[in-house]
Amino acid sequence: MSEAQGPQGAGGSGGTQPVPVVERAESELDQSASAASYDPPPTLADEHETKATRFWSPRRVPAAVLALLILGGAGLVLYDIAAVRAGHSAMGWRRDLARELSARPLDDTAVLVGAAVAAAAGLWLIVLAATPGLRAVLAMRREDADVRAGLHRAAAAMVLRDRAMDVSGVQSVRVRMTRSKVDVRAVSHFRELDDVRSDLDATLADGIRDLGLARSPGLTVRVARPGRKG
Repeated sequence: MSEAQGPQGAGGSGGTQPVPVVERAESELDQSASAASYDPPPTLADEHETKATRFWSPRRVPAAVLALLILGGAGLVLYDIAAVRAGHSAMGWRRDLARELSARPLDDTAVLVGAAVAAAAGLWLIVLAATPGLRAVLAMRREDADVRAGLHRAAAAMVLRDRAMDVSGVQSVRVRMTRSKVDVRAVSHFRELDDVRSDLDATLADGIRDLGLARSPGLTVRVARPGRKG
């Protein structure tokens, strides 16, 4: 703060009183994001937190497709073998396939492509069998051993967004929620950005605890000013 001095009379009684002038740095006037030194809590731990267990997807569609393919292929081969045993000639596709496999070397492009496709399909099936799936459903804390509850990530993000909009100074909020992290980007049209972010941290921390998740995600909050129009 600086003081603008005016001319004073001989006796001092007719002098102009000092006028306070507030000086602000240009960086403060054009501030568009909150200070990087502010560090929100990375994890919202709960002393009653239980081990998170994800819901397993039934995967009916992949299982049905695979079962139909295996059934169709096995039935076709079995029919051709029975026809050969009965004295008929083998189907043309099986003769052509046997001839091609016996004539083509192992480093042939078609053989390598077929092997790659078969390996990729096998790895995909292994991943489906070993992973639970349903990544969009968050496991909730179990109060009863016989009851399991889950919360969809989109619904949880909507609840946190509504809580964030109640914070003074917040104009708009975008919440992106994963299994391990909540990423919040807010726009504030008044109040200091660090104050808004501090209130958002406290409000969202309570909101995440109220969700009752078995595994509390980390929280990241970013606050910025609205973009200039035009």
